[in-house]
Amino acid sequence: MANDTRRAEPYRVALYWSPRPGSAAWEAGCGWLGRDTATSEALTQPQVPGVAPALLEQITADPRRYGFHATLKPPFRLRADQTLASLEAAVDSLAQVLAACPMPGLKVGMLDGFLALRPMAPLPRVQALAAACVKTLHPLAEPPSAQELARRRQAGLTPQQDALLKAWGYPWVLGEFRFHCSLTSRLDALDQVQREALMDAARERFDGLPAQRLDRLSVFIELTAGAPFRLHRQWELRP
Repeated sequence: MANDTRRAEPYRVALYWSPRPGSAAWEAGCGWLGRDTATSEALTQPQVPGVAPALLEQITADPRRYGFHATLKPPFRLRADQTLASLEAAVDSLAQVLAACPMPGLKVGMLDGFLALRPMAPLPRVQALAAACVKTLHPLAEPPSAQELARRRQAGLTPQQDALLKAWGYPWVLGEFRFHCSLTSRLDALDQVQREALMDAARERFDGLPAQRLDRLSVFIELTAGAPFRLHRQWELRP
């Protein structure tokens, strides 16, 4: 029997905004988290006064696995009749019709107990672009399992969020979408001095970056369950 030469499909895929590799924002984000998501190279994280390197490594472990990004279409498994090539074709179609959006005023702040790079004012064009991505790619996605739905509901969802979870497989999309780049996990275990030191270090690193644009779509892939997400490919949007 002939060998099966088909490319192995990833466990999960996601559509993100991430900066152009090698750009100032890319270097700042990957360096803060300690991993280059294009090369999988481990990077030395910055020193934060009052925060031990091991603690910084620990509180950035979750965002490090997902890579420096802002989510547009959250991680999902492809349906059995879909492939990575199907996803690439769909994203290619999106990139041909979506226009780049300015993202002025991205600043470091707290969001639901964790540190994030986020806009300080609403960005309606970004909101609309993210909604288009969710709706366009939804037919490619395997519906979440009962266990996944139960896990999401442990977060104490509002009725609107639960309706979005049932309709789209994720509660923080469309009207509940909040553009952000996670810089840490929750900081509940840190004292006030440590939280302030982290905030100061992150602001020093990110707040001086050039104004960003949502000018590209990035497909990230999780090759096997629990593996770090890595950048697979980027598509530039219309100017």
